[in-house]
Amino acid sequence: MIRTAGLPILLSFLCAVALAEKPAEKPAETPKADVDADVTVLYDGGDLTGWAGREDLWTAEDGQIVGRTTAEHPIDGNTFLVWQGGQPNNFELTAQFKIESGNSGIQYRSKVIDEEKFVVSGYQADIDFTNKFAGILYEEKGRGILAQRGQRVTIDSDGKKSVDQFGDAKALAAGIHPGKWNDFRVVADGNHLQHFINETMTAEVIDQQQANAATKGVIALQIHAGPPMTVRFKNIKIRKLN
Repeated sequence: MIRTAGLPILLSFLCAVALAEKPAEKPAETPKADVDADVTVLYDGGDLTGWAGREDLWTAEDGQIVGRTTAEHPIDGNTFLVWQGGQPNNFELTAQFKIESGNSGIQYRSKVIDEEKFVVSGYQADIDFTNKFAGILYEEKGRGILAQRGQRVTIDSDGKKSVDQFGDAKALAAGIHPGKWNDFRVVADGNHLQHFINETMTAEVIDQQQANAATKGVIALQIHAGPPMTVRFKNIKIRKLN
């Protein structure tokens, strides 16, 4: 008589050995090129290679771009650190900033109008220590304030503005933290421009005034004339749209 009591145990053992010897299948990975193809790092924490500005005002410190003026050496006009990598058109720009005093901003779709003094004009995502202007859409050396904080503005072909108040300026300011790190996100898609600070929209513009609306231009960081100031930026990236 054949004894089969140990057969199930033997079969279980052989199956376990076979599974152990079979190499585990690796999960499918998305190729890195597919993930990063449309993303460009403008500043990764190194030196200021790829940027141009006044060397006495801009430095790289602790993985940050730092713009600083002093009472002993005031400046007589706004000046900028200009990214040399091109003139993006449709994009989403993300950066972290910390304003410690004064006024600053992120220029986009802008143009250099004085190469010697690093002066630019164009759209600006505003930043300031008092939180009066932080998040607004300002046009440097152009049409001035295009949208206050909390406003959705449509500018027609003649320059006339239609304003929709989607949020309270003071309430939105409560979500912006001077002296601490904040996230700024700028979306420029066709004539549709949006500003977000800490993932809350602060201003929106649809610019239909073709005579003045910019479709592409340089990216730059601002040091503002006036009292001594310090501003810091890090993790600056841009993602191409369309």
